[in-house]
Parts: sequence; C-alpha cells; structure tokens
Amino acid sequence: MKKHNGFTLIEVLVAVVILAVGLLGLAGMQAKELGSNQSAYNRSQATQLAYDIADRMRANPSVAAAYLSKPADAECSAGDDPCTACTSLAKTCVPAQLAETDLHNWNNDLKNTLPKGTGRVSFNGAVYTVTINWDEDKSGVVDQDDPNFQMGFQL
Repeated sequence: MKKHNGFTLIEVLVAVVILAVGLLGLAGMQAKELGSNQSAYNRSQATQLAYDIADRMRANPSVAAAYLSKPADAECSAGDDPCTACTSLAKTCVPAQLAETDLHNWNNDLKNTLPKGTGRVSFNGAVYTVTINWDEDKSGVVDQDDPNFQMGFQL
C-alpha cells in the first residue's frame, strides 16, 4: 500500500479556499446592506424635512405663496432684517418675514441633513408639493429633474 503524503493538506487548502469565497460573499452583502441603510436614513430625513416645511406653512397660511420660492432665494446674511426679526421672542415679525426665515432655516436643514440636499415647494392650484433632492449615489451631482422624494399636502 502506497502512502499519499500531502493529500490531507490539499483537502484543507480546498476547504480554506471555499471558506474564503464564502466570507468574501458575506462581506459584499454587508457592504451593500450598509448602502441600503444609508439610503433609508436619507429618505427618512427627507420625510421629516418635508413635514417640517408643511407644518411651517400651515402655521403661516396667510403668506403661503411666499414659500413657493426656492429655499436658496431665502438667504439671510448677518443683520438681514427679515431673518433677525424672527429670532427671539422679544422681537416681532410680519408673516412674510417669518416665511423668509422659515425657508432660510429649512434650506440650512436640507444642506446639513442630506448630502447636497436641496428642496422646493410648488403649488398646482389644489395641492402643495414638497420636492427634495440629494446626492443619493455620492457622485457629486444632484439631478433636479429626478426627485428623490416628493410629498403632496393641503393647507
């Protein structure tokens, strides 16, 4: 009877290769799942931000049309009267100033919460629509024509 030296070593090597391929597959699935979790988190944040601007508009319905400008149009620099007029309880502001402040704050929340987050509110005569975009695939480009999130509401 011949002795087969090294045969068990080859079996162990094959088992290690199969195990390594399986572990690489698990690592790939884990990485894909992390990306899906980030996408779900961004969508959840967009939902909260959409409800936020809708609630702000419902609290200030007399100037709802003022919320239809792009949030980027509502930049408040230091000393800007519409924005500083609404920053403390001691100061009073008119509804239009509150709308500008709301848009400015919402714009900042979009930028700080979502990657390259942008948003806008539109009105079709019956329903207001909040559209929120962000850089979902981390390409550095936000496609404004393909919204990541939309929500309709009425005042």
